Amino acid sequence: MLKTRLLTAGVILPLFLSALFYLPDIFWVTLILGLTVIGAREWSRLTRLSVKHTIAFMLLTVLIGGELVIFLRESMQLDVYTHDLIAAYAISVVFWIIAAPLYLKQIYKIDHPLIAMSIGWIVLLPTCLALYQLRTISPLLLLGFMATIWVSDTAAYFTGRSIGKHKLAPSISPNKTWEGVAGALIAVLLYGIAWSLWLSDQALMTVITPLLISMAVLGIVGDLYESLIKRQAGVKDSGNILPGHGGILDRIDALISTLPLAMLAVLIFYSPSS
Repeated sequence: MLKTRLLTAGVILPLFLSALFYLPDIFWVTLILGLTVIGAREWSRLTRLSVKHTIAFMLLTVLIGGELVIFLRESMQLDVYTHDLIAAYAISVVFWIIAAPLYLKQIYKIDHPLIAMSIGWIVLLPTCLALYQLRTISPLLLLGFMATIWVSDTAAYFTGRSIGKHKLAPSISPNKTWEGVAGALIAVLLYGIAWSLWLSDQALMTVITPLLISMAVLGIVGDLYESLIKRQAGVKDSGNILPGHGGILDRIDALISTLPLAMLAVLIFYSPSS
C-alpha cells in the first residue's frame, strides 16, 4: 500500500506542478471543473444519493460551476482581485466554522437529497473558484497556501505517531491525537513566520501567520468532517480514482475547507497599490 501511495504521489505531484505553472488558462479551468465534477460524484456516493439525484447533482454542478467560473474569469479581466464572488468564499468560511463543527457533534444529519446537494455545492464550488482566482493572481501564492496543509498534515502525522496519546476524536478518526494537532500548529507557526519574513508587502506580513494557523485548524475540521461522512456511509475512501490514496475528496478534504478562507483573506486584507 505504501509503495502504491508513493508511486501515485510521484506521478501526480510533477503533473500538478506543471499544470499549476504552465497550463494555459482555459485548460486550468477545464481541469478544476473536471475535478469538481469528480468530487460531486464522490459526494453523491458518500451521502447516498439515488442514481436520479446523482445525475441531477452532477449536471447542475457542471452548469453552476461553469457559469460561476466564466463570470469570475470575465470579472478578473478587469481586476484579478475582484470581489464579485466574495460572498461564495464567505459562505464557505461560515460553513466550516459553524455548520461543520455542529455536524461533527452530530447536531444535524445530511438525510435529504436537497440538503446533501446544497452542502455539496457549498463544499465544492467555492474551492473551485478559489483555485482559479488564486492561481490567476499568482501560482506561487496558491502553492504556498496548499503547502500550509501539507506542512500541517505531515507534522500532525509524525508527531502523532511519535508521542500521540490523547485521542482527538476517537469515534470519528481514531488515529488523530491532540499531540498531532499541537505538532501541526507549531509547524505551521514556523512556516508562517518564515513566509512573513519572505513577504515584502506589509499588509500581508501582519496577517499571514494568523491566517495560516487558522487554515491549519480548519484543515483538521475538514479532515474530520469527511471522515465522519465516510464512516456514516460505511466506506473507507470517497473513491478509487487515485491508487493507494482513494478518491479526490480524500486528497483535498483539508484544502476544501481552507482555500476559500485563504482567498477571502487575500480579498479583505490585501489591496495592491495601483
